[in-house]
Amino acid sequence: MTERTAAIKRETSETRIELKVTLDGEGDCTGSTGIGFFDHMLQLLARHSGMNISFEAEGDLAVDEHHLVEDFGIVLGRAIAQALGSKAGIARYGWVALPMDEVLVLVALDLGGRFWFETDYRPQRPTVGNLSTDLVGHFFRSVAAELKCNLHIRFLNPGENEHHRVEAMFKGFARALASAVQLGSSTAIPSTKGVLS
Repeated sequence: MTERTAAIKRETSETRIELKVTLDGEGDCTGSTGIGFFDHMLQLLARHSGMNISFEAEGDLAVDEHHLVEDFGIVLGRAIAQALGSKAGIARYGWVALPMDEVLVLVALDLGGRFWFETDYRPQRPTVGNLSTDLVGHFFRSVAAELKCNLHIRFLNPGENEHHRVEAMFKGFARALASAVQLGSSTAIPSTKGVLS
């Protein structure tokens, strides 16, 4: 099997990010954004999706963490899309209902080549650790836009703890992604159009 991997670099006046993903990995994550809670979420994303993520990231954190989180989502989405190639043989769809203590989140994903993002996540507190919670939805929107996928995140029970809500979203996305990128016995494009783009 050809290794499904990609390396992406993005440099602006606000951020510099170099990132490599390997879809069929061991769930390893190496690197630091300087935003502790975001790094923790990226580690969870790697572990529960099974892909390896390694990166170097710098941003104007003295101003705000917005630019770095947004650009990281852009780079991650592009890297996954590049690693998928033609998407021949993938499952295409992935979904999971994931519990995180009192929180229950539903995540559904379609790697069909068209962008759409929906979520009913509404932060109840402004930060978790040193991450602004209003950036969580923005991160997933950036990933979905660059990955050109449909991504829906809905809370079946929103619970009470903001940490749990955010962690459930990242774990749920990871598990749905792992299902969607899984290779089956067929090498066909999973679309009657013959192309996913």
